[in-house]
Amino acid sequence: MSRNQFWQQARKALGRFIKFQRLPGLLVAVVCIALINRWLPAEAGGSEINPQLRDQVLQIIRENPEAILETVQAYQKKQQEAQQKAQQAFLQQIKANPKAVIGNSPTKGAKNGKVLLMEFSDFQCPYCAKANDTLKDFMAKHGDTVTLTYKHLPLTSIHAEALPAAKASWAAGQQGKFWQFHDALFTNQKQLGEALYQSTAKSLGLDLAKFERDRASSAAASAINQDVEIAEKLGVEGTPFFVMNGEPLPGAVQLSDLEEALAQTKRSLKPES
Repeated sequence: MSRNQFWQQARKALGRFIKFQRLPGLLVAVVCIALINRWLPAEAGGSEINPQLRDQVLQIIRENPEAILETVQAYQKKQQEAQQKAQQAFLQQIKANPKAVIGNSPTKGAKNGKVLLMEFSDFQCPYCAKANDTLKDFMAKHGDTVTLTYKHLPLTSIHAEALPAAKASWAAGQQGKFWQFHDALFTNQKQLGEALYQSTAKSLGLDLAKFERDRASSAAASAINQDVEIAEKLGVEGTPFFVMNGEPLPGAVQLSDLEEALAQTKRSLKPES
């Protein structure tokens, strides 16, 4: 039996267990590699597997699913710990140098506020639209002390218009109209598409030729990718997601949640000397 055929049998033997546990196929491969390396010595050319040893390994897999689960869980725990460590390091970076994290992203509110509220959002996400209404109320009250910055996180796997909308808003931002375009997209979220992007650009008095060039440019894609990379460093998996002075606030937060987070942030700020 070839190694490819062995892989198929090994995965089949693990099938029921893996389906129940909903474990990624990659981890199954890792486990099988470990088993092969331990129990199946390479034969001539490394392409064939001794049938007797093959049967022994498959039997071990069938009889010891708990051991496999322990191996996978240990691997997952190690990965989670590494991700948490990286996340904490990046959150500290946000606290230490917020301007670097803002980069060229659009901002509103206080120009140099001591409180930075970073928003990761998707224009097609209904929860983000609700969060936008909450943010309007919050910034109307605290815009003199809080700096709000918008980070794109288009969930392209479930929202077909998330990326086109993000690029269109970025293009509007190149003409100083990001927030106006941003509000129009959320207000008309059910109509996201080319017609809305074009009509909004016209209503805002944008240079349409420049708008088209900018939203189709590599610069637009690069800017959005930079935001996505920041989200990945923070372990963000869904939208909306907020970070206030290095403290994460996941989910569609309520106004009371933002008020409480702001009060805690202000208490933690060092008084001016």
